[in-house]
Amino acid sequence: MIWSLFKILLFVLLVVAATFGAGRLMDSGGGIRVTLAGWEFSPGPLQTVVAILLLVLFLWLVLKALGLCIAALRFLNGDETAISRYFDQNRERRGYQALADGMLALASGEGRLALIKAQRAAGYLDRPELTNLLVAQAAEAAGDVNRAGEAYKALLADPRTRFVGIRGLLKQKLAEGDTETALKLAEKAFEMKPRHAESQDILLKLQSESADWKGARSTLGAQLKSGALPREVYRRRDAVLALQEASIVVDENASIEAREAAIAANKMSPDLIPAASMAARSYIAKGDKKNASRVLRKAWDAKPHPDLAAAFAEIEPEESPAQRVKRFKILTAIHPEDSETKQLVAELNIAAEDFPAARRALGDLPTSHPTRRSLAIMAAVERGEGSDDATVRAWLSKALTAPRGPQWCCDKCQAIHANWQPICENCGGFDTLSWREPIETSGSSTTGAELLPLLVASPDPIAKPPTPEEPIDLEAVVRNAN
Repeated sequence: MIWSLFKILLFVLLVVAATFGAGRLMDSGGGIRVTLAGWEFSPGPLQTVVAILLLVLFLWLVLKALGLCIAALRFLNGDETAISRYFDQNRERRGYQALADGMLALASGEGRLALIKAQRAAGYLDRPELTNLLVAQAAEAAGDVNRAGEAYKALLADPRTRFVGIRGLLKQKLAEGDTETALKLAEKAFEMKPRHAESQDILLKLQSESADWKGARSTLGAQLKSGALPREVYRRRDAVLALQEASIVVDENASIEAREAAIAANKMSPDLIPAASMAARSYIAKGDKKNASRVLRKAWDAKPHPDLAAAFAEIEPEESPAQRVKRFKILTAIHPEDSETKQLVAELNIAAEDFPAARRALGDLPTSHPTRRSLAIMAAVERGEGSDDATVRAWLSKALTAPRGPQWCCDKCQAIHANWQPICENCGGFDTLSWREPIETSGSSTTGAELLPLLVASPDPIAKPPTPEEPIDLEAVVRNAN
């Protein structure tokens, strides 16, 4: 601002001085006399002004030519000059133009063109943090994995782009299936940015797949601290990891630690069925039947499940069927209208050979909500009450084509698992298994041809009604149904 004002004032003073001098020269009425090498010149006032201007112009041109020569010599010597700045600005302009064209090509899905533009930009610009990133992404889009890997490795040299390089290499190793290297990269990425949500998810998944449950619980805690997980979800997932940690300890034959970890898992999430079952069995192993019963009742109150009933039966393994029916009333009094409770009561009464009570407990479940299990139970009731073979076989034929009932299903890919596990074997989802009825993708044939073996007479274990001395083999009935 001050320099600009100074230049304006200087220009005004020069104009005023030139005007004053020209005016004095015109007022003098004479001219000037110049003697040079025996020659004498006497130009008029106007010619004198023109001569002075030409002399000034000549001197200016000489100075500019001299400055250009000096600049050329400095340019050849490698010094920064106006000439070098001109070429640098031209290269920079072309580089940023190529960079912009590459980004547009990448956004439009033209990977090969984006890679060409990115390499051109890298040749023009001295900005590796920009050009290497574009080269890596363009190479990935073009399918050149090796070129992308080299670009990501180049990003590791700059502290500003190191995390981006690690993240790119991590995704490459995951795509290649190299989980061991991917785990190390994920740990490094998590160390650099512990609040980065994507890094947390990838690291948690890799730690779970490698059975590093302790490390996975630490990562889960970081997700809670960063606000990426609600506390309720954290409690459940931490219980899942604690349960798996307990399972690993069991595999290592360290039963005391296993029981402690299982009980800790159940305390964190009492409605987690596998945790409750393992915790109850831990208490049973210590002879603490009271706490085992308490754990199972609390879990049953949250959600009735066959695994809970199986663990509850292990509390008193030597009791008679009638005693078991009586003791199980602690569970069956909770959610009496639940289908799992009804089927459990029916099975207990069948084991006690109280078939009318089993029929009453089952109610209209075989018709209102038929499943393979409920229909198999109904077939066992009919056989126990002495119904004819056609009636029993009719229930079993319905069981063959009935829905499977609740199973451990993945909420992400809908895969069905025989037992609960923290990671879906089909899609790799973490904590995605839930106990529910699966989505049935197939049904019975329209011709009913699959039922023909059941509709014709053939030797069969249930071909005759049972005699009073012949006990009912419920397991055989269920096997036939399945």
